[in-house]
Amino acid sequence: MTGHRRGQLKVFMGYAAGVGKTYKMLEEAQDLKASGVDIVIGYFEPHGRQETIAKTVGLEIVPRRKIQYRDSLFEEMDTDAILARRPKIAVVDEFPHTNVPGCERGKRWEDVEVLLAAGIDVLTTMNIQHLESLNDQVWQISGVRVRETVPDWVVEQAKEVVMVDLTPGALLNRLQRGVVYERAKAERALQNFFREQTLVALRELALRQAAHEVEHRMPEEQRSSVPKPRKHHRILVLVSADPKTAMVIRRAKRVSDFLGAECFAVTVQSNGDLSGLASADREAVERHLNFARNLHIETRILEGDDIASTLVDFGRRNQITQIFLTRPRRKAWPLAFSSDPVQKIIDFAKDMLVVIVSDREPAKR
Repeated sequence: MTGHRRGQLKVFMGYAAGVGKTYKMLEEAQDLKASGVDIVIGYFEPHGRQETIAKTVGLEIVPRRKIQYRDSLFEEMDTDAILARRPKIAVVDEFPHTNVPGCERGKRWEDVEVLLAAGIDVLTTMNIQHLESLNDQVWQISGVRVRETVPDWVVEQAKEVVMVDLTPGALLNRLQRGVVYERAKAERALQNFFREQTLVALRELALRQAAHEVEHRMPEEQRSSVPKPRKHHRILVLVSADPKTAMVIRRAKRVSDFLGAECFAVTVQSNGDLSGLASADREAVERHLNFARNLHIETRILEGDDIASTLVDFGRRNQITQIFLTRPRRKAWPLAFSSDPVQKIIDFAKDMLVVIVSDREPAKR
């Protein structure tokens, strides 16, 4: 085989379950099959939706893999079987899904990465609330903390993102008619995530993301023809043991993606490594640094006895334009440092924009 080709990813995205993502994906799969393309269903979750199930008729389905876990039998996508079958395109439903323990990879999007690396194109589905950088905004809108997320870079590498839209009124009507979920589950959904104000806010979030996806995939010559003065931005995130650090990393990553900016995540330690921290703090800082790396953010451990001056000095040497941080609980900072490093950073970084990310409460239910 000459000139190995990486597979192409196409994502069908919506703002909530029931807007028609899987239906639209299967409709395209049927069209591709009719035109002679070798396409299979690698994974499909029916949810009892008869109209959607009908769209699978005539399509080859790769049998799922059965996995025993805690005295129960689970079914997951059989990535190895798809690789052995080697179709031109594989249809893979529910991109953000977490695999049951015992699988080679923790997430379905990681399984899809394996298929793409083998040269197999993939059609997949996900909702906007599973995009990692939006996790905090979705929590504030809905009061629900989404646990299954996909890093933004995974979606950004997609050849195409199709936003499948439906008005909140039409979606609620489908839910009430039992099209999305069976009656009891639908009633619970209407009292929780599927409140009209929540759906309206999520839809607005999805439409803004759609605009971003269009600009991201616009040819460079078209982008440069749009008269829009752009300053070259570089963003810096301060990492500490504070639990809110993950929220700050997400926000900074979101902004850097929209600005097309480089992003750094750094922690300041007096001895240049994490050995001087208490065990719990060291684990928290390591977790936050790993989280940043998973989002494709460059990380550094800076050596210094003063957080503010070390951070701002790094910022000036690296042409940083924005610093993102949170005002932590008092105990989150080592006692050897200033009692209020945030204020010192603001005072020192007069030539940079300092963004203090607030920890807002979710919407009242």
